[in-house]
Amino acid sequence: MLVRKPQFARWDGRHGRWRIAAVVAVALGLTAGSVASGADGDATPRRAAPALAAVVPVERLAAGDLAQGIAALQRHLRDQPRDATGWATLGAAYVEQARTGGDPTRYPQAEKAFGRSLALRPAAGNDAALAGLAALAAARHDFAGALSLADHALRVNPYSERALSTRVDALVELGRYDAALAAVRLADRRRPGIPVFTRYAYVLELRGDTDGSRRVLRRALESAYTPADEAYVATALGQLEFGRGRFEEAAGHFGTALRADPRNVAAQEGRGRARAALGDTTRAVADLEDVVRRHPLPGQLAALGELYEALGRREHAGEQYALVRTWTRLARANGVATDLESALVEADHGDAAEALKAARAEWARRQSVHTADALAWALHTAGRHAEALTYAKKAASLSPRYRNASFLFHRGMIERALGDDAGARRNLAAALALNPGFSATGAREAKAALTALEGRS
Repeated sequence: MLVRKPQFARWDGRHGRWRIAAVVAVALGLTAGSVASGADGDATPRRAAPALAAVVPVERLAAGDLAQGIAALQRHLRDQPRDATGWATLGAAYVEQARTGGDPTRYPQAEKAFGRSLALRPAAGNDAALAGLAALAAARHDFAGALSLADHALRVNPYSERALSTRVDALVELGRYDAALAAVRLADRRRPGIPVFTRYAYVLELRGDTDGSRRVLRRALESAYTPADEAYVATALGQLEFGRGRFEEAAGHFGTALRADPRNVAAQEGRGRARAALGDTTRAVADLEDVVRRHPLPGQLAALGELYEALGRREHAGEQYALVRTWTRLARANGVATDLESALVEADHGDAAEALKAARAEWARRQSVHTADALAWALHTAGRHAEALTYAKKAASLSPRYRNASFLFHRGMIERALGDDAGARRNLAAALALNPGFSATGAREAKAALTALEGRS
């Protein structure tokens, strides 16, 4: 069961609106050659587009806007190949395309674009390329490297939105939650806006303040100035509500996001999950099938696989899990550390030894609540239940007020294996009370285990 991965204020109404510049990307898909040729190889003469600012929030652009922007930027760079800012922006677009489109071959292309930018304008005056490299490192799950690069970018430009945001992301993923709170407060003082507000909300959620998280996101939604911003924030609200088991509210937010941006993948995935939790499995399958056709990332593939499995379509489920393994191999070949994804998928649906190997490797890199939980679950599936409980307790202690139904389910199953029936009943019941639809297969397993435990009491 892949858990939702993080996507974070003192609210300052004076900054309730901001301008979104026209920006960057190629058509989404899995054809790396079309991207590479756009700026470097296609000699077809076209009208040059204006140079685009490197600070544009590519993370919140609709796919169509991203595609149109990058095509224009590629044409511009053919005409103006010494535009350092343009190359940095192109790199940022490739990172976003890889992150959302499921094609990790974009990452080397992003690295090349940032390199071109730095060759034209050295690091001492090129915060855009440094911040882009930080985002690239984070996308590849090199969070220590992302933190170092973000700090470097902020020494050049303390007000870089991308560097401030990536710094928060890196600290969150490294499990440094107090430092992440300080970092997001700093970002809020320097560059208040939707990228900071959504991160602020997530940091609050990780600290157990879901009411504060909800308030921040609702006020951010009220100020959203573009359809892409509205979709971005509404999706974050939907994810928050889904995690609390409020499926009708979650579905409403995902619907708001999709009305603003009908092709928003995260919102459609969320709606599919919410529909599954509400028992509307036909439309849930349709949503998730469309998502993985367009963006075959591990979380979406696993969600569809688990829904298939819950519906008895085991062959279809196995195909989705196999695709996750194919993606992880491709991602590793392009510099992405995929051990967290591998650990969770293999623990639930594959090779327990491989899951444990991957989870230990990820824990060695970063000690977050998510890696502690993944290692606990991998140890459990490998039959090492006592050691698994140690890490399940770590997952709870690293951020004591954070509540996650998957974590509670994992701990309850570990305690059941150890013969701690009282602890198992308590945590399995808590998981289902918090979010009875946290996973199509996991929730079913939790209910069955709880029923068996109650029968023994």
